[in-house]
Amino acid sequence: MPKHYLFYVEQPYSFAILRPIQAAIKANGDKACWFITKKSGITNSLLEGEQQLHTIEDVKDFNPCAVFVPGNVVPDFFPGVKVQVFHGLEYKKKGHFAIRGFFDLYCTHGPLTTEPFTRLAEKNGYFRVIETGWPKLDPYFNYQKKKNLKPVILYAPTFSPNLSSLEALFEQIRELAKSGDYAIKLKFHPKTKQQWQQLYQPLTELEHFEICQSDNLMPLIQHADVVISDTSSAVDESLLLGKPVITFNNAQPQDALINITKPEQLGGALAQALTLSDEQQLKINQYITQVHPFTDGNSAQRVLAATAHVIEAGVMQKPLNLLRRYKIRKALNYMKLK
Repeated sequence: MPKHYLFYVEQPYSFAILRPIQAAIKANGDKACWFITKKSGITNSLLEGEQQLHTIEDVKDFNPCAVFVPGNVVPDFFPGVKVQVFHGLEYKKKGHFAIRGFFDLYCTHGPLTTEPFTRLAEKNGYFRVIETGWPKLDPYFNYQKKKNLKPVILYAPTFSPNLSSLEALFEQIRELAKSGDYAIKLKFHPKTKQQWQQLYQPLTELEHFEICQSDNLMPLIQHADVVISDTSSAVDESLLLGKPVITFNNAQPQDALINITKPEQLGGALAQALTLSDEQQLKINQYITQVHPFTDGNSAQRVLAATAHVIEAGVMQKPLNLLRRYKIRKALNYMKLK
């Protein structure tokens, strides 16, 4: 009998993370369905052939053996093992290692996340940690980089007001686009403030500037010659594909990055990134081994294997977590105890 799995979605970026797991589930002869919160406004974002469950009763009837979640919360009253697969690789952001009492399994990406979560598992005693790699990256390791007619610069800043470079780098990004020497592509985070999005909207009138609407950042990274960011998951995702990355006031700048602290330094940093030294490339390679050493494109299957291990071993009793359980029930308009 086929196994049933569920994807719990609150944000547009979840689809690119979860679809490789869906493909692995189907390859195993099993079935996957999606539960997308109405509040998200993305309930019509599924592809042809993908099945959506619209009500909590539908979920209970489907009776999944596991629920995969890129976000921070999941309904505790859904059946199945609760599996955290993460919405990004940015371990430096506040809250990445926050334990909210919802999950039975954390599928980590590499030593830099596995080791801290393992210590937290030992401390808390009710969840397991297994290093699997990040499914979102599975389709993107094997690709042929196209020769761009002019350097393609991807600007992928975070939305966080305390970390975003959108205001600070506006003049520099505009000048790069006006120069005609580069093709500038801007990808906003879905949570970016409207006033910042509006700030950049007039630049779309420039021939060499584009605001990208895709919910999947990875093809944009593949196409780029250089990525500009700040403290965002785009930083690590870009490094993992071997791209030179310029960051503005990164929260924890490491050797693999070209980090700047003043907007006027961007031009020099871009020249450095476009003529990357062997030493800098080595630093990128060393960083990859710590953040995400898996390059075989099989992380989704490892997630399923890790999930099967936890199901077989049995879940451990989680804390009562009453306030968070109440909040998610209120959000989904479901006040039953189970």
